[in-house]
Amino acid sequence: MENKSRKSFGTFRERSSFRVIVFIVLTLFAVTAFFISLRVGTLKLGWSGIAKALFIEDSGINRQIIWNIRMPRNIVAILVGISLSLSGAILQGIMRNPLASPNIIGVSAGGGLMAILIMIVFPQYIALLVPAAFAGAVGTTLLIYLVAWKHGVQPMRLVLAGVAVASLLGACISALMQFYPDRVAGVVSFMVGGLSARTWRHVYLIWPYSIVGMILALAGAKRLNILGLGDEIAVSLGINVELTRAVLIAVSSMLAAAAVSVAGLLGFVGLIVPHTMRMIVGYDYRVLLPACILFSSGLMLLCDTAGRVVIEPAELPVGIIMALLGAPFFLYLLRGKKHENRST
Repeated sequence: MENKSRKSFGTFRERSSFRVIVFIVLTLFAVTAFFISLRVGTLKLGWSGIAKALFIEDSGINRQIIWNIRMPRNIVAILVGISLSLSGAILQGIMRNPLASPNIIGVSAGGGLMAILIMIVFPQYIALLVPAAFAGAVGTTLLIYLVAWKHGVQPMRLVLAGVAVASLLGACISALMQFYPDRVAGVVSFMVGGLSARTWRHVYLIWPYSIVGMILALAGAKRLNILGLGDEIAVSLGINVELTRAVLIAVSSMLAAAAVSVAGLLGFVGLIVPHTMRMIVGYDYRVLLPACILFSSGLMLLCDTAGRVVIEPAELPVGIIMALLGAPFFLYLLRGKKHENRST
């Protein structure tokens, strides 16, 4: 009976009318979250005040708060959410495992290690933060591949190798902080993951990588669908599996590195968003990836807003909010996989 209901819902969610409704709801969710985030904070603004600050006023405290504090922070939150969710969706598709995400398999840790290295040891090269984080993320991915390689790569071996490498990189980050205790003040918030004091400088830092990564991810949606059918079928359809997987992992690494460079080691976004959207819109990446873009935008904005007001006037980093949501979700996925294994 349960299998029949799942099949019927699976058929229903593939209807174009249902998907249109989902995208309308997700768009409204993201837009609503954006304006709520503009309104809520230490200084609460009315809707008329926001409208005047956006379209009428040229100066004043309200305009300064909207344009120089909340607007860039919101844009960074959106770009970080998009980057991490697409990175997670790509990794889950490549590895055919819903537990794969940038922070769990070590991609974020690799980018974070290089970013912290720049921040602590080579602060004069801070302009190279994103390229360094990208190099760290890609290098970590290659290391995971080498560790997991044994007559080819199995998705489960990749995940387990990633967890081990992430643990090793975490130890390296801790060692760096131990060696430079006088420089770790700004790194603590980086380790947790947050969006406090993000400005237009951070927007300019992340947006080229996020936009390019998003375009490449959407362009690779069809190939992700084919990879999901299995390597043998993908090869029979003319896909170079290893090359395609390597390119998509590079895209995923770039997206994760862009997010890490401005938001720190923010976890669970790449796990929660793709899996939630997959339950709603299905496994077609041509639909799943745009859904992730919209849902991650709204989710990051709401979580960041909650962090700003829950212990007001102090601020709770968005990384803590995401951990409170993500840890139970991760346990739910583990429990679901256990039930699947028993049923098989």
